[in-house]
Amino acid sequence: MNELTTELEGEGLRIGIVRSRFNEEIGRASLEACTARLAELGVRAENVTALSVPGALEAPLALQRLAGTGKYDALIALGAVIRGETYHFEIVANESAAGIAQVALDTGVPIANGILTTNTEEQAQERAMGKGRDCAEAAVEMAALLRLIDRKHR
Repeated sequence: MNELTTELEGEGLRIGIVRSRFNEEIGRASLEACTARLAELGVRAENVTALSVPGALEAPLALQRLAGTGKYDALIALGAVIRGETYHFEIVANESAAGIAQVALDTGVPIANGILTTNTEEQAQERAMGKGRDCAEAAVEMAALLRLIDRKHR
């Protein structure tokens, strides 16, 4: 059996981040934790591009456009969708997640989905920094893994 494994080493990787401005405080906390963890993993600040979009439903289109440039090894989506009193929560949570997954599959660029979907703002605040760090690690790991797969199977 050939098992392919990677290290969490971000040197030389180019990462794009799309952050939803809706629930701004939570998105910013996730972004700060994410970029700090990327730096810890060796991703240079000049190799990270961050942009913001109005809300979670706009994230997939921005991610698609970034992926289409061919300049990013991995992408990260950050933000929060917090349950309200209407069905809108389900639509936004489901459609943004489906859009993000579709962009990754269509483009071949890994995307770490850090758009939190929580019942309360308190839950989102508690998870924001951890999710930002988790997404940094997932992006670096997947970028390294895809590079390894490409090298082994060329």
